[in-house]
Amino acid sequence: MLATALGATLVGLDAHLVRVEVEASRGVPSFELVGLAEASVRESRVRVKSALGQLGVDLGEYRIVVNLAPADLKKTGSAFDVAIAAATLAALGRVPVEALAGTLFLGELSLTGAVHSVRGVLPRLLGLRSLGIARAIVPAGNGAEAALVLGLSLGTLTTIRDLWGALRGDVELPGPVASHAQAAPLGPDLEDVRGQASARRAMEVAAAGGHNLLMIGPPGAGKTMLARRLPGVLPTLSPDEALEVTAIHSISGLLGAARGLVPVRPFRAPHHTVSEVGLVGGGDAPRPGEVSLAHHGVLFLDELAEFRRGALEALRQPLEDGVVTISRAQAKATFPARPLVVGAMNPCACGYRGDGTSRCSCSVERVSAYRARLSGPLLDRLDIHVVLPPVSVGALQGTATGEATSVVRSRVERARQVQRARASSGETTGATNALLTVRDAERVARLCDGGARLVAAAVERLALSARAYAKVLRVARTIADLEGTAAIRPSDVAEAISYRVLDRTPLPTAASAA
Repeated sequence: MLATALGATLVGLDAHLVRVEVEASRGVPSFELVGLAEASVRESRVRVKSALGQLGVDLGEYRIVVNLAPADLKKTGSAFDVAIAAATLAALGRVPVEALAGTLFLGELSLTGAVHSVRGVLPRLLGLRSLGIARAIVPAGNGAEAALVLGLSLGTLTTIRDLWGALRGDVELPGPVASHAQAAPLGPDLEDVRGQASARRAMEVAAAGGHNLLMIGPPGAGKTMLARRLPGVLPTLSPDEALEVTAIHSISGLLGAARGLVPVRPFRAPHHTVSEVGLVGGGDAPRPGEVSLAHHGVLFLDELAEFRRGALEALRQPLEDGVVTISRAQAKATFPARPLVVGAMNPCACGYRGDGTSRCSCSVERVSAYRARLSGPLLDRLDIHVVLPPVSVGALQGTATGEATSVVRSRVERARQVQRARASSGETTGATNALLTVRDAERVARLCDGGARLVAAAVERLALSARAYAKVLRVARTIADLEGTAAIRPSDVAEAISYRVLDRTPLPTAASAA
């Protein structure tokens, strides 16, 4: 007898419907699985046989053939177990074939018949809902994320016995329990940061316009401390942004059983030994890397000059396009990658150049070689460079504190509202100033005569590239938005130019920034 159940596989974030066709007949006992399945899918026959054995269904006297169609689409993961088990029960006549019609089955089986949660339930349901699938059965452990998908009839499984009873019409599967909306947890506050007024200002500008930021300073200057407070300065995730972030975290296995929508902007800080695949994504079955896991959040690259050259160069395309495309022989996977990138590095190899002491003995040549680990094209894609001087003892011992995160965030929110208003009116195509096209920048970042002369002088003196020139205009537009002015003033342009630190010769030091 032949029976068909519906499953799904993912290529990147794109869901593809898979027909799980099972034929059962008397004959030489066997269990064959075809359809371009990877090892974890092929091993499902062991899990399915053992789980069905818990129901008293012995496959030892049957020839079972499972076909996963379409056959030219690679199938990955363990989410096909429940679909194979359901189709096998129908093919054996243990449940009605009609009970499988129009229903998507997801879940991994254990040898005892328990149904375990799987990765990627949310993007699978979102993708297949658009294809007309109206009903899905998922593991109870994935219930919180499944509940985020509206317009689907959903049931949850704990054991295979639940599945058997539901398909026979004996029991009604419970629906998923949505997680309670939680307020975004409060992160570390900017009030804790003493001194570093210029770095705090640069971070505010970066947050307001979505600009990538590079901080240069000696150990202990506060680079990591500032970076970890940046997510709190950014605006709250919109519902669409939160759903996109949750989908990426779902396929990466970062959602807990009771966790639904991700409420906060992600903060990812990979170690500098991370591989190219770990940073931008890849693998035989392509998975998102750190740049995608930080989508709509912050990607913090501490000790930037110590990262592998190949890994950093692989970031160039995602920083420009906002997506990572991974091409393989069988498929092409695309992941969104639009984080705010924050890099931190020392001013020299030993770290103490310009800190006001004699600890640094690095020559100019050695300093230049250290900073040359970052290519010009990569630095072009970092909009703002800022030098952090050592924090004075007076600032550390004083009682004065800086502005709180909530105060800075309110200014950032106002600037973002201005940018969203321009985008919604059709004046620009980018939601933030960092995403302005050349044509948009010419329209909304038009300079006065004084500002134009400043930029022309900077281009000639610093030999700025066309990309760096455009970034100066975008940063100047953000500074004006923070100040609440429609026109860009010469002072806004001067501040934007001052953030191109690594374009200067001679190279600045921490002491010169003090």
